[in-house]
Amino acid sequence: MKHETIEKNIVLLAVLTAVAISFGGLVEIVPLMNDKAATEPSPGLHVRTALETAGRDVYIREGCYGCHSQMIRTLAEEVLRYGPASQAGESVYDHPFQWGSKRTGPDLARVGGRYSDDWHRIHLTNPRDVVPESNMPGYPWLDKQGFDKGEVPAMMRALKRVGVPYSDADIAKADDDVAGKTKMDALIAFLQSLKLPPPPPPQPEPAKTAAADPTTAATGANGGAQ
Repeated sequence: MKHETIEKNIVLLAVLTAVAISFGGLVEIVPLMNDKAATEPSPGLHVRTALETAGRDVYIREGCYGCHSQMIRTLAEEVLRYGPASQAGESVYDHPFQWGSKRTGPDLARVGGRYSDDWHRIHLTNPRDVVPESNMPGYPWLDKQGFDKGEVPAMMRALKRVGVPYSDADIAKADDDVAGKTKMDALIAFLQSLKLPPPPPPQPEPAKTAAADPTTAATGANGGAQ
């Protein structure tokens, strides 16, 4: 079939485009659905607190993901600058995930703990105070906005429906956890939560028994024969 024939027939072009996208999607998505590394949480990954969850909502609302990605690629220069490459299991509790595809500012996947809360507060209020060349807008109004009663529990209930393992107790005390906190506090808490999950504690090796050691068993048998 000639390209000219396809290009001049809008219906045929639409059908063939849909078929090509469907095949491409199946090839990319289906293998991941059967890959535990992509569907199960990374070891050490914690469920976000009520304040961190509220901060993530602020992060999305203000469009921070439009300039900051949260996915470190496996390229050597990326790992050297930002830290270990991101794993899919780190984002299983994120709905939607914030990997991003454009970086006007740096990647934030490992920003947690790199700066103090005070630094973040100054940076979010007026970025030029700490990074003179920054073109990031300031968000001073976040320090004057609090949370309505029931606002954060509603976020957590919605996330629980799609698989985030919040307990009923976590949701019940969410209002108390964010009481007196501003949306600036929440956003800072969320940014501080963006870090590499801690490695699981080492498992102790099983103790060897005398009966399992053939040398010990043979020695015992000989001693018994004497």
